[in-house]
Order: sequence, then C-alpha cells, then structure tokens
Amino acid sequence: MTDDVRLRRGRGALGFSFFVQGVTFALLVTRIPAIQDRYAISDGMLPVFLAAVPVLAGVASIGTEHLVKRVAPSVVLRWAQPLVLLSLLGVGAGERLWHVAVALGTFGLSVGALDASMNMLGVSLQRAYGRSIMLGFHAAYSLGGILGASAAWYGAHAQLGLLAGYLPAVAVLLPLVLLGSRHYADRADRAATEAEPDEGLGAGGFALLLPLCLVMACAYIGDSTVANWSAKYLQDVLGSSEQTATVPYNVYMVTTLVGRAVGDLGVRRFGAVAVVRGGTLVAASGFAVVAAAPGVWTGMLGFTLLGIGLCVIVPQTFAAAGRLFPGASDTAVARLNIFNYVGFLIGSPLVGAIGDAWSYRGAMLVPMVLVLVTLFHARSFGPREARYGVDHERRAGDRAVDVGRGGNGV
Repeated sequence: MTDDVRLRRGRGALGFSFFVQGVTFALLVTRIPAIQDRYAISDGMLPVFLAAVPVLAGVASIGTEHLVKRVAPSVVLRWAQPLVLLSLLGVGAGERLWHVAVALGTFGLSVGALDASMNMLGVSLQRAYGRSIMLGFHAAYSLGGILGASAAWYGAHAQLGLLAGYLPAVAVLLPLVLLGSRHYADRADRAATEAEPDEGLGAGGFALLLPLCLVMACAYIGDSTVANWSAKYLQDVLGSSEQTATVPYNVYMVTTLVGRAVGDLGVRRFGAVAVVRGGTLVAASGFAVVAAAPGVWTGMLGFTLLGIGLCVIVPQTFAAAGRLFPGASDTAVARLNIFNYVGFLIGSPLVGAIGDAWSYRGAMLVPMVLVLVTLFHARSFGPREARYGVDHERRAGDRAVDVGRGGNGV
C-alpha cells in the first residue's frame, strides 16, 4: 500500500468519525425530554445534568492534551469513540437516576477526548494535504447531526423507548467505527517530536492562542442560541405554530452542512481570513434579521443566514491554531477545544436570562455582538498565503504522503 493511499484512507476514516459523532450527539440532545421523563429528573435538576456533560468534556480535553504526549491522538480516538457510543446506549438502558448520571458522566468525559483527538488529527491531515480540508470534516459532522436528529424524530413519533431508539444506531455504527479506526493517520513528525521534551505552547504561547479561544467561545454561544432558542423564539415571539417552530433548527443544520461542504473551496480561493470575515458578517446579519423580524418567514431567513455564516468559523479556528503552533498543534487544539464547551455553557443561560429580564428580540442582539468580536481577531486566522492554494499544495506534495506512516497508532 502506498503512502498516498494511506493518507486518503486516513482522511476517509476521520470523516466517518466526525459523521458518527454528529449522529451520536444529535441522538442524545434531541431526546432530552424523553430522558427527563424516563428518569423522573426534575426541572431544577435537569440543568445540572446537562451542564455536567460539557464541564466533564472540558476536563477530558485538558487530560487529552497531556495524554497525547505519551500516545498518538489516533489511539485516543480509537478508544474514545466506542466509549461515547456505549455511554449513549447506557443512557437508554438505565433504570435509576444514578444510572443516567454515570452514563452522562462517561459520555462527557469520552466526548471531550473524542472532540480533541478528532480535531488534532484533522489539523495534522490538513497540514499533510497542504490545502484546506478541515471544513469537510465538520460538514460530515453536520450531515451526521441531520441524520441523527431525523432518527430521533422518528423514534419519538413512533413512541419508541430510548433503548429501542439508540440500540440500532449503536449496533450499526460501533463495528464500523472500530473497523475505520485502523486507518486513522497521525502526523508524520510524531516519532521525531516524541524523542524531544514537550514544551507546550512556549512562553507567551497561550496569549497568542487566546484570541482564537475567544472566537471559539463566541461562535458556540451563537450556535447554542440557535439550538436552544430558535423554536421558542419563532413560536412565542413571531407567533408560529408548534410544528413550524421546529423548522428553523433543521434549516440551520442544512445550511451549515452546505456551507461547510463548499467552504474549503472558498478558503483555497480567497484565504481563511476572508472566509472567516465573510462568515462573521453573514452570521451577525442573521441575528439582526431575527431580532427585527416582523413575521415567521423573515425569522426563517435570519436563521438561514446564521447557518451559512457560523458554519465556517469553528473549523477554521481549529485550523488556525494548528498553523499558529505547527510544533505543538495537539496542545493548541486541546486547549482551544475547551472553549467549545465554555460557549455551550454560557450561550443558552445568557440568552434566556436576558430574554426573561428584557425581551427575546433584544437577547438576540447579544450573540450578534459577540460574534462580531471575530472581526477584531480575523488576522489570527493566518496570512493570505495560508489559504493552501495550488502553489502551496505543490510545495507540500513531497511531505503530504508521509503522514500515512503513523496511521495505525503510536
């Protein structure tokens, strides 16, 4: 097997891993009401359970930063993803409150390791390819999210229990994940760097990473706003029916998929800075349209713009961290990944508190302003030459195929 074949297989295997994670996460979050009913979780305790998942995921992301100094990210991902799937099954199979607490705790810890290691491999593969491919991985995640949410909708519509809804997905995906994990591709220079002491980001390194951390948190505040408040906003503020209120998030997910599917082409043509700036302006205009919408269809347009705009920011933030710290990309990605969960934790309560204290129209302006913060840090996404165009790809060609040599583990 040639090295370029191993590289392509590594890219395909990682793309499937992103897809599976999209399915898994959607199956969990879209059945939260059913989980609450099954385990008789009170309204007061539910936020505690939900907050525990991203908190534990953040802890696991920090742990992964140190773990990958001893083992390859592919090894972490190979064990973390099956554990995520099995913990999802545990959520559906339990009977007592402590059962779901253990299952959700395991889910949080394993998903933190999974998110960090997936994006570490994505960053190293993009460097090996010498062109932008990171958005494609996140497009696979969006596709998985759409299919997972659709499967969850069918399960709820057919009145399937949680175990009956989760078991077929886990039974199909688990063996495929284990099979695909044989082809994960670590970065080619890992053997050389493991022989040297790891200095992390170096003196002042985190200060350089901090703008990207802020961008990541703000992007996830925007994303969690759509996920948690779009239905309520359309129904309570714009007067839609309950059925119509479910549409904006689906539209958001579809436009996210489309934007990410074509986003790599934009990065190659115009550069990461231009794409991130454009996405930021489109996302901010989406929040503005939602806040000012006179009716349901204008609100739909706003949420559509949000999907198109926000979808490019997170993948490019991970890619920018890899470019900023080429010798310590694993450390940079692990620390950056923590702010994914920070944004998730802050976003929904922030919008809800402002909506209750003032108005939900006004609350939509807050994530709009936070997303615009990205414009002030756009240069952190790299110079125009970092767009991985054709010339760069030719220069990188000789080293691109080397990544496959680490494809099966440490």
